Amino acid sequence: MEQASKAPQAAPDRYRWVIVIAASLLLAVALGQLVNGLSAFFTPLETAMGWSRADIALINSAGLIGLALGGIGMGWLADRIETRKVILTGALVTGACVTAAGFASSLWQLYALFFVAGALGGGALFAPLFALVGRWFSTGAGLAIGIVSAGQAMGQGGIPLANALLIESFGWRGAFIAIGIFTLVLLVPLALLTRAPDAQAAGAAAPAQRVPNVPTPAVVVLMSLGVIFCCGLMSVPLMHLGPLVELCGASGSEAGSVVLVMMIAAIAGRVAFGKLADMIGALPAYMAASAWQTAFVYLFTQIDDISLFYLFAPVYGFGYAGVMTGVLTTIRALIPADRRAGAGGIIIAFAWGGHGLGGWLGGLFFDMTGGYGLTFGVAALAGVLNLALLTVLGWLVVRSPADDPAEAAWDRAGETAR
Repeated sequence: MEQASKAPQAAPDRYRWVIVIAASLLLAVALGQLVNGLSAFFTPLETAMGWSRADIALINSAGLIGLALGGIGMGWLADRIETRKVILTGALVTGACVTAAGFASSLWQLYALFFVAGALGGGALFAPLFALVGRWFSTGAGLAIGIVSAGQAMGQGGIPLANALLIESFGWRGAFIAIGIFTLVLLVPLALLTRAPDAQAAGAAAPAQRVPNVPTPAVVVLMSLGVIFCCGLMSVPLMHLGPLVELCGASGSEAGSVVLVMMIAAIAGRVAFGKLADMIGALPAYMAASAWQTAFVYLFTQIDDISLFYLFAPVYGFGYAGVMTGVLTTIRALIPADRRAGAGGIIIAFAWGGHGLGGWLGGLFFDMTGGYGLTFGVAALAGVLNLALLTVLGWLVVRSPADDPAEAAWDRAGETAR
């Protein structure tokens, strides 16, 4: 009888790792293209079409604005219809829009295509996939989220390099078409693998509600303001490191390989900070990653040798990578389950908005000054402002009732740090 009672849980427990792998690959390709895949197209589009760097950066910003707005709506929809249908829609729309970008003849068409790709493509993948992973894991959710987030980091490193190589072989139009077709061929079957856990597995995976007694509106406001600065900083190396390396005489593929090295380190960093969140608490781990990227981001402008870029990029990448993992695990830790989807959607929307704003401002500051010193300097200042807001949030958590389990975990983390 005991064996019979355990048998139904064996398959769901194993299948949760299929969900993790599928989610990792889906986000690697889709978010790799939408978040910073356009970085390889700056110089080719500037040369071929005569557009300014700020105008080109705005293509990426349009995609991220779409991702922010679409994430709220598609996340809401994923709670009410079969999750697989939403994820499949995201895979189809992302691939179709990227393919169509190869046939664009004006900026407004690229703005529109990337906005739709973000809203109905990436927006249908990011929040629903992380929510789905959370439903499959009762313990070790930080590690699982870190692994999926690492998949996104893998794409953010690999896609720009792949785009650069494709541009060298087929031009910018051919590169869009090739990566778009690849997206459809890979992501559609992966989307079909996704499914929600059955009722028994979902019941086993439901975590105990252990959150500090901090008003949810306060958490949402502080985190939303913080991620504007945090992700605005993050977007600067993601979008402009490649062009910065090119200014030092490197080719497009060499510059893309520097980004790849940074994102390979980020893969390890996202997993490591996910595990760290399980050990010391989500908010302390998030603050550690934020401090890391703030301290190191400006140093990119002090390097003028490609070999030094290869050495420094992974150092920066390992720590910066924990930021997105930290945002997601902190939302999970500080917001009650019955409010998490809506509140988390708002916070993530501000995160993508900050991402788009930072990338565009980076291009604008370059056009104004002819260099990247101001761009990376403002990014570092944004990191300081984010840390100030997180400090306020941490103070509120510490002041929550002492008998609250999550608050006690924060206290233990603080005692360990002291």
